[in-house]
Amino acid sequence: MATQIFVNLPVKNLNKSIEFFTKLGYTFNLQFTDENATCMIISDTIFVMLVTEPFFLNFTKKEICDTSKYTESIICLSAESREAVDDMVKKAIAAGGSAPNDKQDHGWMYGHGFQDLDGHLWEIAYMDESAMPQ
Repeated sequence: MATQIFVNLPVKNLNKSIEFFTKLGYTFNLQFTDENATCMIISDTIFVMLVTEPFFLNFTKKEICDTSKYTESIICLSAESREAVDDMVKKAIAAGGSAPNDKQDHGWMYGHGFQDLDGHLWEIAYMDESAMPQ
């Protein structure tokens, strides 16, 4: 079995988060969904557990990061094209997210990102490895 990645993110309102990410095209594993959490499917091996803040606190002794002031991480996902990068960011903004940073265009690597409803940062990147500088 390939290594699977489960990213756990605290959310203030689970239903609103599900609605937001559904508008971005993601689906959820209902076997791992209840009033406390849901399992968002990114790929066959990558999943994001969206966990209500009170339930999330059962898994850590630390405070939850105030994403209006601090960045706890940037989750970067690959895209198949520059257009796919732009499309995902447009969908996120239309669904209520924001784009706090400018696009980054390095010729062979192109990226842009968005902030979800809870302030988590997501980067979407396209890389044309055949055009990488030697």
